[in-house]
Amino acid sequence: MVTRNALLYLSRHEGLKDFATRFSPFKKLTTRFVAGEDIEQTIAEIRKLNALGCTASFDHLNESVTRVEETNEEVREYLRILSRIDDTGIRSNVSIKLTQFGLDVDPELTYGNARTVVADAARRGNFVRVDMEGSAVTQVTLDIFKRLRGEFGIDDVGIVVQSYLRRTETDVRELLKIPARIRLCKGAYNEPPEVAFPDKKDVDDNYIKLMRMLLSSGVYHGIATHDPRMIEATINFVGREGIGKNAFEFQMLYGVRRNLQEQLARDGYNMRVYVPYGKHWYPYFMRRLAERPANVWFVMKNMFRG
Repeated sequence: MVTRNALLYLSRHEGLKDFATRFSPFKKLTTRFVAGEDIEQTIAEIRKLNALGCTASFDHLNESVTRVEETNEEVREYLRILSRIDDTGIRSNVSIKLTQFGLDVDPELTYGNARTVVADAARRGNFVRVDMEGSAVTQVTLDIFKRLRGEFGIDDVGIVVQSYLRRTETDVRELLKIPARIRLCKGAYNEPPEVAFPDKKDVDDNYIKLMRMLLSSGVYHGIATHDPRMIEATINFVGREGIGKNAFEFQMLYGVRRNLQEQLARDGYNMRVYVPYGKHWYPYFMRRLAERPANVWFVMKNMFRG
């Protein structure tokens, strides 16, 4: 069996993408998790989600960019996305990764790029979520977010935290003082045990603790999970505490547990789906495989069939 760590290792080698896409089952599976390679394909998928009662978050896939011109192109792409959201009337905000805006080049460049996108979103009445990546950039990501939040409103820009990191409870307490809109997820990067909880039970326990902290704060947060136990814990908590369904939103990834997404929307919960697109889909896709081993078996069983 291909291990989670092996898949996470492969996710960092995008050069394998051309080899992998020679196999039609692999390529077919990518369309489950990636909406397409351009904005218009993604808009069509978001329309379908909106029709099911779900909102979306537009996510252009790219990370670890090291050329300044490429970071500038990422900014231009997000400005195009925000313009097209307005033009089409789809219900969607946007999600950005700071390494696609130059974090591996210069934090100040990154801040300037992110600020351009947040300013345009704020002008349009939209919202930008600053995504969280590997632990090596957690602190600088938080630092840049706090600068942005200092300039813009709580409904203009938000941040992501990961329950598998040992530091996250402290980070959440600090972020709630600002305050900030937070997306809570478990985390999908390969981290050492001194940085992240190695045992799933500890990650889950921390997730529930953080979820309760967030939903008790009175701020509109995103509870991002595909785990039915985490969803049940959230629903039970808000029921006990008298927290309204419109006081927060569940969030899931495009193509993951679609039936559950639709059911939560039908049950009256706010449901947002992160919809990724772009040519640099390979690292993202491999991390999704690492999260769900059954998908690996699908690829392996079908890859060499005639």
